[in-house]
Amino acid sequence: MNLRESDLPGIGRKYELHTRSGERLVIIIHNDERREIYHMDPDDPDDILSTVTFDDDEARMISAILAGITYKPKALEQLEMVLDDLVIEWIRLDASCGCVGRPIGELDIRRKTGAIIIAIVEKNKAAIINPGPHHILTGGTTAIVAGERMNLHKLKMLLQNGSE
Repeated sequence: MNLRESDLPGIGRKYELHTRSGERLVIIIHNDERREIYHMDPDDPDDILSTVTFDDDEARMISAILAGITYKPKALEQLEMVLDDLVIEWIRLDASCGCVGRPIGELDIRRKTGAIIIAIVEKNKAAIINPGPHHILTGGTTAIVAGERMNLHKLKMLLQNGSE
């Protein structure tokens, strides 16, 4: 995601956002608290596909919805949960991670980090609870891990690098 911002003297502030999916949005926050969102044509950067104007209350309500304050999708209800010293965290495994293509047992995660993988959520949203040592880690999946915060830091480094 690419975000640029600039002052609009006498008007307010402009934010230009290029999303990962290739969309381009321009958001203008006016000094009178109005907000305008312009959805730009990806084929013609000067052509506006649509525009929406919000007052301050509407903009705040929409931002709360987008931020997940009013509703969190089931798959993302808790990205991190802390129970005393135990932390449960969701870690996305990118294709570039050093652990990709390797079985869990080969990484020797528990001995090297003190943390454990308690589940894997595949790209198709299928969950593998308590994956065994022969389970091969793949890019685009999410590992649900548990341990103390310091141990999880070690685990993240091991998953990223593929070694200690």
